[in-house]
Amino acid sequence: MPNPFSTLSIGDRSALKNRFVLAPLTNTQSHSDGTLSDDEYRWLVKRAEGGFGLTMTCAALVQRDGQGFPGQLGVYEDRHIEGLARLADGIKAHSSHSVVQLHHAGMRAPQALIGGTPICPSDNSESGARAMTYDEVSRTRDAFVAAARRCERAGFDGVEIHGAHGYLLCEFLSSEINVRDDRYGGDIWGRSTIIFEIIEAIRSECRRDFSLGVRLSPERFGLKLAEIRDLAARLMSVGEIDYLDMSLWDIFKEPVEEGFRGRSLLSCFTDLDRGSVKLGAAGKISTGADVARAMDLGLDFVVVGRAAILHHDLPELIRMNSGFVPASLPVTADYLRAEGLGESFISYMRSWKGFVADEV
Repeated sequence: MPNPFSTLSIGDRSALKNRFVLAPLTNTQSHSDGTLSDDEYRWLVKRAEGGFGLTMTCAALVQRDGQGFPGQLGVYEDRHIEGLARLADGIKAHSSHSVVQLHHAGMRAPQALIGGTPICPSDNSESGARAMTYDEVSRTRDAFVAAARRCERAGFDGVEIHGAHGYLLCEFLSSEINVRDDRYGGDIWGRSTIIFEIIEAIRSECRRDFSLGVRLSPERFGLKLAEIRDLAARLMSVGEIDYLDMSLWDIFKEPVEEGFRGRSLLSCFTDLDRGSVKLGAAGKISTGADVARAMDLGLDFVVVGRAAILHHDLPELIRMNSGFVPASLPVTADYLRAEGLGESFISYMRSWKGFVADEV
Protein backbone atom coordinates (compact mmCIF):
# COMPACT_ATOMS: atom_id res chain seq x y z
CA MET A 1 0.00 0.00 0.00
CA PRO A 2 1.45 3.40 -0.94
CA ASN A 3 1.91 5.77 1.96
CA PRO A 4 -0.63 8.60 1.50
CA PHE A 5 2.06 11.01 2.71
CA SER A 6 4.64 9.95 0.15
CA THR A 7 5.30 12.08 -2.91
CA LEU A 8 3.64 11.29 -6.22
CA SER A 9 5.01 12.21 -9.64
CA ILE A 10 2.51 13.89 -11.96
CA GLY A 11 3.66 14.30 -15.52
CA ASP A 12 7.17 15.13 -16.64
CA ARG A 13 8.57 17.29 -13.89
CA SER A 14 5.88 17.78 -11.25
CA ALA A 15 5.45 15.94 -7.98
CA LEU A 16 2.73 16.14 -5.34
CA LYS A 17 4.01 16.36 -1.77
CA ASN A 18 1.37 13.82 -0.73
CA ARG A 19 -1.56 11.81 -2.14
CA PHE A 20 -4.39 14.10 -0.92
CA VAL A 21 -6.31 15.96 -3.66
CA LEU A 22 -8.98 18.57 -2.99
CA ALA A 23 -12.08 17.69 -5.00
CA PRO A 24 -13.42 20.32 -7.43
CA LEU A 25 -16.26 21.60 -5.28
CA THR A 26 -19.08 23.91 -6.33
CA ASN A 27 -19.02 26.86 -3.93
CA THR A 28 -20.89 29.72 -5.73
CA GLN A 29 -18.42 32.32 -4.44
CA SER A 30 -17.11 33.96 -7.63
CA HIS A 31 -18.43 37.29 -8.87
CA SER A 32 -21.28 37.25 -11.41
CA ASP A 33 -18.83 37.99 -14.25
CA GLY A 34 -16.72 34.95 -13.35
CA THR A 35 -13.90 36.89 -11.72
CA LEU A 36 -12.34 35.60 -8.53
CA SER A 37 -13.70 36.84 -5.20
CA ASP A 38 -11.86 37.17 -1.90
CA ASP A 39 -14.12 34.46 -0.46
CA GLU A 40 -13.21 31.93 -3.15
CA TYR A 41 -9.53 32.79 -2.81
CA ARG A 42 -9.72 32.30 0.97
CA TRP A 43 -11.57 28.96 0.69
CA LEU A 44 -9.07 27.43 -1.73
CA VAL A 45 -5.84 28.83 -0.33
CA LYS A 46 -6.83 27.67 3.15
CA ARG A 47 -6.99 24.09 1.80
CA ALA A 48 -3.53 24.46 0.27
CA GLU A 49 -2.30 25.81 3.59
CA GLY A 50 -3.96 22.83 5.30
CA GLY A 51 -1.72 20.38 3.50
CA PHE A 52 -3.45 19.16 0.33
CA GLY A 53 -0.90 17.97 -2.21
CA LEU A 54 -3.13 19.15 -5.06
CA THR A 55 -5.66 21.96 -4.72
CA MET A 56 -8.31 22.07 -7.45
CA THR A 57 -10.78 24.84 -8.17
CA CYS A 58 -14.49 24.37 -8.64
CA ALA A 59 -15.68 23.53 -12.15
CA ALA A 60 -14.55 26.65 -14.02
CA LEU A 61 -16.54 27.94 -16.95
CA VAL A 62 -14.98 27.78 -20.46
CA GLN A 63 -17.92 29.39 -22.34
CA ARG A 64 -20.52 31.81 -21.08
CA ASP A 65 -23.41 29.69 -22.41
CA GLY A 66 -22.21 26.72 -20.39
CA GLN A 67 -22.66 28.17 -16.90
CA GLY A 68 -24.00 25.56 -14.53
CA PHE A 69 -24.47 27.47 -11.29
CA PRO A 70 -24.40 31.02 -9.90
CA GLY A 71 -21.07 32.36 -8.71
CA GLN A 72 -19.08 30.08 -11.02
CA LEU A 73 -15.42 30.82 -11.59
CA GLY A 74 -14.70 31.91 -15.17
CA VAL A 75 -11.80 31.05 -17.48
CA TYR A 76 -13.48 32.11 -20.72
CA GLU A 77 -12.03 35.61 -21.10
CA ASP A 78 -8.63 37.20 -20.60
CA ARG A 79 -10.05 39.50 -17.91
CA HIS A 80 -10.21 36.44 -15.65
CA ILE A 81 -6.44 35.99 -15.75
CA GLU A 82 -5.62 38.58 -13.07
CA GLY A 83 -7.71 36.80 -10.42
CA LEU A 84 -6.54 33.38 -11.59
CA ALA A 85 -2.92 34.50 -11.22
CA ARG A 86 -3.59 35.66 -7.67
CA LEU A 87 -5.18 32.31 -6.87
CA ALA A 88 -2.37 30.28 -8.46
CA ASP A 89 0.20 32.22 -6.46
CA GLY A 90 -1.74 31.71 -3.23
CA ILE A 91 -2.05 27.96 -3.70
CA LYS A 92 1.55 27.45 -4.79
CA ALA A 93 2.86 29.49 -1.85
CA HIS A 94 1.96 26.45 0.26
CA SER A 95 3.68 23.93 -2.03
CA SER A 96 0.37 22.61 -3.32
CA HIS A 97 -0.02 21.66 -7.00
CA SER A 98 -2.53 24.17 -8.43
CA VAL A 99 -5.18 22.95 -10.88
CA VAL A 100 -8.22 24.49 -12.56
CA GLN A 101 -11.06 22.16 -13.56
CA LEU A 102 -12.41 23.08 -17.01
CA HIS A 103 -16.17 22.76 -17.39
CA HIS A 104 -19.19 23.31 -19.62
CA ALA A 105 -22.62 22.46 -18.20
CA GLY A 106 -24.23 21.56 -21.53
CA MET A 107 -27.90 20.73 -21.15
CA ARG A 108 -27.60 21.23 -17.39
CA ALA A 109 -27.07 24.99 -17.82
CA PRO A 110 -30.19 26.70 -16.42
CA GLN A 111 -31.90 28.85 -19.07
CA ALA A 112 -32.49 31.64 -16.58
CA LEU A 113 -28.77 31.74 -15.82
CA ILE A 114 -27.42 31.72 -19.37
CA GLY A 115 -30.22 33.79 -20.88
CA GLY A 116 -31.00 31.33 -23.64
CA THR A 117 -31.45 27.72 -24.66
CA PRO A 118 -28.83 25.30 -23.36
CA ILE A 119 -26.85 23.20 -25.82
CA CYS A 120 -26.32 19.46 -25.97
CA PRO A 121 -24.75 16.95 -28.38
CA SER A 122 -28.30 16.18 -29.62
CA ASP A 123 -31.75 17.65 -29.10
CA ASN A 124 -33.00 16.79 -25.63
CA SER A 125 -36.69 17.15 -24.90
CA GLU A 126 -36.34 16.57 -21.15
CA SER A 127 -34.02 19.54 -20.62
CA GLY A 128 -35.14 21.61 -23.59
CA ALA A 129 -31.58 21.71 -24.89
CA ARG A 130 -30.90 21.95 -28.60
CA ALA A 131 -28.37 19.99 -30.63
CA MET A 132 -25.00 21.63 -31.27
CA THR A 133 -23.97 22.26 -34.83
CA TYR A 134 -20.69 20.81 -36.04
CA ASP A 135 -19.12 24.28 -35.88
CA GLU A 136 -20.37 24.75 -32.31
CA VAL A 137 -18.70 21.51 -31.28
CA SER A 138 -15.45 22.76 -32.80
CA ARG A 139 -15.78 26.14 -31.05
CA THR A 140 -16.45 24.46 -27.70
CA ARG A 141 -13.43 22.22 -28.13
CA ASP A 142 -11.34 25.31 -28.88
CA ALA A 143 -12.81 27.07 -25.83
CA PHE A 144 -11.52 24.30 -23.54
CA VAL A 145 -8.08 24.68 -25.08
CA ALA A 146 -8.10 28.48 -24.84
CA ALA A 147 -9.12 28.21 -21.19
CA ALA A 148 -6.19 25.88 -20.52
CA ARG A 149 -3.82 28.40 -22.08
CA ARG A 150 -5.22 31.15 -19.84
CA CYS A 151 -4.66 28.96 -16.79
CA GLU A 152 -1.08 28.34 -17.89
CA ARG A 153 -0.52 32.08 -18.41
CA ALA A 154 -1.94 32.73 -14.95
CA GLY A 155 0.65 30.42 -13.42
CA PHE A 156 -1.38 27.33 -12.62
CA ASP A 157 0.43 24.00 -12.62
CA GLY A 158 -2.25 22.25 -14.67
CA VAL A 159 -5.89 21.69 -15.60
CA GLU A 160 -8.44 18.91 -15.33
CA ILE A 161 -11.03 18.26 -18.06
CA HIS A 162 -14.49 17.70 -16.54
CA GLY A 163 -16.05 14.76 -18.37
CA ALA A 164 -18.34 13.62 -15.54
CA HIS A 165 -21.69 14.23 -13.81
CA GLY A 166 -23.90 14.64 -16.85
CA TYR A 167 -22.32 17.89 -18.04
CA LEU A 168 -21.46 18.55 -21.68
CA LEU A 169 -18.49 16.24 -22.22
CA CYS A 170 -20.25 13.50 -20.24
CA GLU A 171 -23.30 14.05 -22.46
CA PHE A 172 -21.14 13.32 -25.49
CA LEU A 173 -20.14 10.01 -23.87
CA SER A 174 -23.74 8.89 -23.28
CA SER A 175 -25.32 6.76 -26.00
CA GLU A 176 -28.73 7.79 -24.64
CA ILE A 177 -28.07 11.53 -24.95
CA ASN A 178 -25.67 11.64 -27.89
CA VAL A 179 -27.36 10.33 -31.05
CA ARG A 180 -25.24 12.32 -33.51
CA ASP A 181 -24.38 10.73 -36.85
CA ASP A 182 -21.16 12.70 -37.47
CA ARG A 183 -17.66 12.03 -36.16
CA TYR A 184 -18.72 13.09 -32.65
CA GLY A 185 -21.37 10.37 -32.35
CA GLY A 186 -21.74 6.64 -32.93
CA ASP A 187 -19.77 4.21 -30.78
CA ILE A 188 -17.87 5.17 -27.64
CA TRP A 189 -14.80 6.13 -29.70
CA GLY A 190 -16.81 8.55 -31.81
CA ARG A 191 -18.58 9.93 -28.76
CA SER A 192 -15.27 10.48 -26.96
CA THR A 193 -13.63 12.19 -29.96
CA ILE A 194 -14.10 15.67 -28.51
CA ILE A 195 -12.28 14.69 -25.30
CA PHE A 196 -9.30 13.27 -27.18
CA GLU A 197 -9.20 16.36 -29.42
CA ILE A 198 -9.13 18.63 -26.35
CA ILE A 199 -6.33 16.55 -24.81
CA GLU A 200 -4.28 16.59 -28.02
CA ALA A 201 -4.65 20.34 -28.47
CA ILE A 202 -3.78 21.18 -24.86
CA ARG A 203 -0.70 18.99 -25.12
CA SER A 204 0.26 20.79 -28.32
CA GLU A 205 -0.32 24.32 -27.08
CA CYS A 206 0.75 24.17 -23.42
CA ARG A 207 4.16 23.31 -22.02
CA ARG A 208 4.87 19.62 -21.45
CA ASP A 209 5.12 19.91 -17.66
CA PHE A 210 1.67 21.55 -17.48
CA SER A 211 -0.26 18.71 -15.82
CA LEU A 212 -3.38 17.38 -17.48
CA GLY A 213 -6.10 15.22 -15.95
CA VAL A 214 -9.54 13.98 -16.90
CA ARG A 215 -12.52 13.36 -14.62
CA LEU A 216 -15.02 10.65 -15.54
CA SER A 217 -18.07 9.09 -13.89
CA PRO A 218 -18.91 5.48 -14.78
CA GLU A 219 -22.57 5.35 -13.79
CA ARG A 220 -25.79 7.38 -14.11
CA PHE A 221 -26.32 10.03 -16.79
CA GLY A 222 -26.98 7.39 -19.47
CA LEU A 223 -23.46 5.96 -19.20
CA LYS A 224 -22.51 2.30 -19.59
CA LEU A 225 -19.85 1.01 -17.21
CA ALA A 226 -18.20 -1.23 -19.82
CA GLU A 227 -17.80 1.75 -22.17
CA ILE A 228 -16.36 4.04 -19.50
CA ARG A 229 -14.00 1.28 -18.42
CA ASP A 230 -12.80 0.92 -22.03
CA LEU A 231 -12.44 4.69 -22.32
CA ALA A 232 -10.44 4.84 -19.08
CA ALA A 233 -8.17 2.08 -20.37
CA ARG A 234 -7.55 3.97 -23.59
CA LEU A 235 -6.93 7.28 -21.85
CA MET A 236 -4.30 5.62 -19.68
CA SER A 237 -2.72 3.54 -22.45
CA VAL A 238 -2.38 6.49 -24.82
CA GLY A 239 -0.53 8.28 -22.04
CA GLU A 240 -1.28 11.87 -23.06
CA ILE A 241 -2.87 12.65 -19.70
CA ASP A 242 -1.06 12.61 -16.38
CA TYR A 243 -3.89 11.36 -14.19
CA LEU A 244 -7.42 10.01 -14.29
CA ASP A 245 -9.87 11.20 -11.64
CA MET A 246 -12.85 8.85 -11.23
CA SER A 247 -15.93 10.26 -9.52
CA LEU A 248 -17.62 7.18 -8.03
CA TRP A 249 -19.96 8.66 -5.35
CA ASP A 250 -18.87 5.74 -3.15
CA ILE A 251 -15.58 4.02 -3.96
CA PHE A 252 -16.44 1.03 -1.79
CA LYS A 253 -19.80 0.10 -3.35
CA GLU A 254 -20.71 -2.49 -5.97
CA PRO A 255 -21.57 -1.38 -9.53
CA VAL A 256 -25.22 -0.77 -10.37
CA GLU A 257 -25.11 -2.85 -13.54
CA GLU A 258 -25.90 -6.54 -13.03
CA GLY A 259 -23.05 -7.73 -15.24
CA PHE A 260 -20.48 -6.19 -12.91
CA ARG A 261 -21.96 -7.23 -9.55
CA GLY A 262 -19.82 -9.17 -7.11
CA ARG A 263 -16.88 -6.78 -7.23
CA SER A 264 -16.30 -3.18 -6.19
CA LEU A 265 -16.91 -0.37 -8.64
CA LEU A 266 -13.39 0.85 -7.93
CA SER A 267 -11.88 -2.49 -8.97
CA CYS A 268 -13.25 -1.99 -12.48
CA PHE A 269 -10.57 0.70 -12.86
CA THR A 270 -7.74 -0.27 -10.51
CA ASP A 271 -7.17 -3.48 -12.48
CA LEU A 272 -6.51 -1.59 -15.73
CA ASP A 273 -2.99 -1.09 -17.07
CA ARG A 274 -2.09 2.50 -16.21
CA GLY A 275 1.29 2.96 -17.82
CA SER A 276 2.64 6.21 -16.41
CA VAL A 277 -0.85 7.64 -15.73
CA LYS A 278 -1.88 8.01 -12.10
CA LEU A 279 -5.33 6.94 -10.89
CA GLY A 280 -7.40 8.64 -8.21
CA ALA A 281 -11.03 8.52 -7.15
CA ALA A 282 -13.62 10.38 -5.11
CA GLY A 283 -16.55 8.97 -3.20
CA LYS A 284 -17.10 8.85 0.57
CA ILE A 285 -13.44 9.11 1.52
CA SER A 286 -13.61 10.94 4.83
CA THR A 287 -11.73 9.22 7.63
CA GLY A 288 -8.14 8.16 8.09
CA ALA A 289 -9.32 4.57 7.74
CA ASP A 290 -11.06 5.41 4.44
CA VAL A 291 -7.84 6.88 3.07
CA ALA A 292 -5.83 3.81 4.08
CA ARG A 293 -8.44 1.46 2.60
CA ALA A 294 -8.61 3.42 -0.66
CA MET A 295 -4.84 3.31 -1.06
CA ASP A 296 -4.82 -0.39 -0.21
CA LEU A 297 -7.39 -1.00 -2.96
CA GLY A 298 -4.97 0.35 -5.53
CA LEU A 299 -5.40 4.12 -5.89
CA ASP A 300 -2.44 6.40 -6.45
CA PHE A 301 -4.21 9.32 -4.77
CA VAL A 302 -7.49 10.11 -3.00
CA VAL A 303 -9.89 12.91 -3.94
CA VAL A 304 -11.65 14.41 -0.91
CA GLY A 305 -14.71 16.66 -0.92
CA ARG A 306 -17.07 16.66 2.05
CA ALA A 307 -14.38 16.07 4.67
CA ALA A 308 -12.27 18.85 3.15
CA ILE A 309 -15.15 21.28 3.64
CA LEU A 310 -15.28 20.31 7.31
CA HIS A 311 -11.51 20.35 7.85
CA HIS A 312 -9.22 22.59 5.80
CA ASP A 313 -6.25 20.74 7.29
CA LEU A 314 -7.55 17.20 6.83
CA PRO A 315 -4.22 15.81 5.54
CA GLU A 316 -2.39 17.10 8.60
CA LEU A 317 -5.09 15.77 10.95
CA ILE A 318 -4.77 12.31 9.42
CA ARG A 319 -0.98 12.54 9.49
CA MET A 320 -1.14 13.13 13.24
CA ASN A 321 -3.84 10.50 13.82
CA SER A 322 -4.35 7.69 11.30
CA GLY A 323 -7.72 6.97 12.92
CA PHE A 324 -9.02 10.52 12.48
CA VAL A 325 -12.79 10.90 12.03
CA PRO A 326 -14.28 14.21 10.77
CA ALA A 327 -16.65 16.38 12.79
CA SER A 328 -20.17 15.05 13.13
CA LEU A 329 -22.94 16.65 11.10
CA PRO A 330 -24.67 18.99 11.21
CA VAL A 331 -22.17 21.75 11.92
CA THR A 332 -22.96 25.38 12.58
CA ALA A 333 -22.51 28.21 10.13
CA ASP A 334 -19.92 29.69 12.47
CA TYR A 335 -17.97 26.43 12.30
CA LEU A 336 -17.90 26.69 8.51
CA ARG A 337 -16.89 30.34 8.61
CA ALA A 338 -13.91 29.35 10.75
CA GLU A 339 -13.04 26.75 8.10
CA GLY A 340 -12.86 29.43 5.41
CA LEU A 341 -16.30 29.27 3.79
CA GLY A 342 -17.93 32.53 2.75
CA GLU A 343 -21.61 33.33 3.19
CA SER A 344 -22.56 32.25 -0.34
CA PHE A 345 -20.86 28.88 0.12
CA ILE A 346 -22.55 28.39 3.48
CA SER A 347 -25.91 29.13 1.88
CA TYR A 348 -25.15 26.57 -0.82
CA MET A 349 -24.20 23.97 1.81
CA ARG A 350 -27.63 24.38 3.38
CA SER A 351 -28.95 22.57 0.29
CA TRP A 352 -26.99 19.48 1.40
CA LYS A 353 -29.44 17.75 3.70
CA GLY A 354 -28.23 17.64 7.30
CA PHE A 355 -24.95 19.44 6.68
CA VAL A 356 -25.61 22.84 8.28
CA ALA A 357 -27.42 23.12 11.59
CA ASP A 358 -30.64 25.13 11.65
CA GLU A 359 -30.20 28.50 13.30
CA VAL A 360 -32.38 29.30 16.31
